Amino acid sequence: LMVNAARGASAAQITAVIPHYAYARSDKKDASRISLGGRLVADLLVTAGVDRVLTMNLHAPQVHGFFSVPVDHLTALGVIADHYRDLGNHVVVSPDLGNAKQATLLARLLGLPVAAGNKQRLADDKVVISSVVGDVAGKKAIVLDDEIATGGSIIEIVSRLADFGCAEASIACTHGLFAGSAVERLTSATHISEVVSTNTVP
Repeated sequence: LMVNAARGASAAQITAVIPHYAYARSDKKDASRISLGGRLVADLLVTAGVDRVLTMNLHAPQVHGFFSVPVDHLTALGVIADHYRDLGNHVVVSPDLGNAKQATLLARLLGLPVAAGNKQRLADDKVVISSVVGDVAGKKAIVLDDEIATGGSIIEIVSRLADFGCAEASIACTHGLFAGSAVERLTSATHISEVVSTNTVP
């Protein structure tokens, strides 16, 4: 509505600055007859009159392609890496294989090894991580995810890491949504030492 109003007021160019593109998780048809919300909202923005989109850390690379206008896709990896400089005996861990590429990039920036969980989502708020790929025994973990909503994936991966001999975990994400009882779940988890997030979501 704001874009449409600006277009109606003869704006020469309209840039939508969307630090957290909230519909990015709806990016694939993992069941029949469901809506691709990420694509639909991109179409709505362009129809309203957006000429360019500025956003951060989309849930998956394909969401970038949902837009028919230029997209500046920023990352918070540099800022997150600055927080973890000069650490020894750590490993960067992705809760799932889908985010393993981002975890690998952070691991390269820090000069650390990388590991990933094998995650299966049973429901929106229920996940199971059956195994961890990579060596985490005797190390401290930096668990990297793009966003934390309910905290289910984080609690599950930290629990698995403890099973495989990981001493403690620091959690890092770009989008800290912390929905429902996420804060209580994360603060009561014994193996989590800290949670690091940017302020893309107020």
